[in-house]
Amino acid sequence: MNQPEPHLQQQPRADLISSVKLCCAILAISSAPIFIRFSETGLGPNGTVFNRLFIFVLVFGSIQSARLGLTARSSKPSDPEPITPQFWGLLFGVGVISVFSLGLWATSLVYISVAKSMLLNNLTPIFTTLGSWVLFRKQFDNRFLIGMTIALGGAIALGAEDFHGADNNLLGDGLALLSAVFLAAYLMMVEKLRTRFSATTILLSRAIVGSIVLLPLTWVTEGQVFPATAPVWGAVVALGIICEGFGQRLLADSMSHFSCSFIALVLLLEPVLSTILAWIIFAEQLGPVTWVGFAVVLTGIYLATSSSSTEKEVVPVTIPANEFS
Repeated sequence: MNQPEPHLQQQPRADLISSVKLCCAILAISSAPIFIRFSETGLGPNGTVFNRLFIFVLVFGSIQSARLGLTARSSKPSDPEPITPQFWGLLFGVGVISVFSLGLWATSLVYISVAKSMLLNNLTPIFTTLGSWVLFRKQFDNRFLIGMTIALGGAIALGAEDFHGADNNLLGDGLALLSAVFLAAYLMMVEKLRTRFSATTILLSRAIVGSIVLLPLTWVTEGQVFPATAPVWGAVVALGIICEGFGQRLLADSMSHFSCSFIALVLLLEPVLSTILAWIIFAEQLGPVTWVGFAVVLTGIYLATSSSSTEKEVVPVTIPANEFS
């Protein structure tokens, strides 16, 4: 009996591992609103985000440093490939762009409702798809586009259930929409960086730059930088380790296999899972439109998953041996 070639056996396994990583990432990220709700009982929004990034740097930066030290002692030193100015710019840019995205979204909530802001933020897959098509000439087949349209329709239905149109404010609308554009830019930048750096290196760069930007901003606008009570400390530590350390890192790691457009589409599951967690923990009520919206989003993502457009185009990956993903 003929045995299948080794690469044919490894490919389905690699696909499965990448899919599991992506599912774990979305689940971890979806817990963020729960921890944020506890954190903001003692901190402002800027302070919450700062501590999230700062704790990630402390924990995963220490792990990365220790691992690099052990690797350097156990292996022969090698000449790493020089980092080009383009990649230096992207490493700095992911931190700035992510802070802009979070800041614009938070500011939009001053002018419009959470439901309307989330509705506009759910347009991120459109911007990642357009950006990939315009900037990188990536082609998307009809199956992916139809699946994206269905999933977006379900996400809009979820947001529209609590939106009654009473807060018509063009400034708030514009800020929320611009936040979605910056999030799309962030995902595209991470996809590019994954051809050269590990997910941990990218997230450390994002967290360091973001912490430096947010520290003075938090001090000036909110006056309190660090938590004052144990429950708030627990919440921000969970944000730093679970949401940032595992969720965002696994999300970045998935971009070595999936396209940023598909990642943005799967992120539509975040409000779905967050709502279910709030239902379980805080006993928040879910209406029939919510359950229908869940089903529509899942149907669209399932349809898009079967498209070849979900995978990245094969490019050389030159992650240094002393980095880990």
